[in-house]
Amino acid sequence: MENTVLHVADVHKSFAGLHALSDIDLSVREGETHAIIGPNGAGKSTLLNVCIGRLRPDSGHVIFDGENLTGKQPHEINQLGVVRVFQTPEIFPELSLLENVMIPILAKRDGAFKLRWFKRFSSEKGVQAQAEEVLTDLGLGTLIGSEAGSLSRGDKRRLELAMGLAQKPRLLLLDEPTAGMARHDTNATIELLKKIKAGGMTKVIIEHDMHVVFSLADRITVLAGGRIICQGTPEEVKADPRVKEAYLGEEQV
Repeated sequence: MENTVLHVADVHKSFAGLHALSDIDLSVREGETHAIIGPNGAGKSTLLNVCIGRLRPDSGHVIFDGENLTGKQPHEINQLGVVRVFQTPEIFPELSLLENVMIPILAKRDGAFKLRWFKRFSSEKGVQAQAEEVLTDLGLGTLIGSEAGSLSRGDKRRLELAMGLAQKPRLLLLDEPTAGMARHDTNATIELLKKIKAGGMTKVIIEHDMHVVFSLADRITVLAGGRIICQGTPEEVKADPRVKEAYLGEEQV
């Protein structure tokens, strides 16, 4: 049997009586790219926030690698190997790209790492070399000394992805990794994520761009109104009339 890395088990979440998530049950297998799609307001970001501990479900559980994440703090979940890359890049704009990538490496290693300690640790050659390697792999090697705030939107997204990958996660959660990108940058990101997949990393991707979804996903979960309406392979999802009605549209499938 294929190893299930993430299992969301019968999760419910409401806000002021509004059901944001109802009866959510899905499994993500080791090494696969699992896409979560659906119209605006379907509950996609709420689901990711439940998975990383930013929100606690009203009922149900999130199991990662056999361990119940429900009730754990986001930093505790991160230490277990779950890393999320946000839709709006969360970087340190005043620091260099190299420093941005070194910080999560140190935080992952030392646990109690604080930003104010950074200068004390930043001379560590092994950490610097690891950060340089990740930045080079993501096409940012010529910019390692540049201030992160000066980057283009696409490069800021790439930098945050580097910050995530540098932590060597067991599970990488990507919230709209190509949002706001031109088609050229989108295609470059697709190729980059394919390269990451070839290394065996398990990924969950929330994405509106169906070109991205069908280029990358092994399996897809479709949300609408806080409920799962379809799960399956890309071919199964494309053929499902409920998906066409709720999200994709006849012309897009």
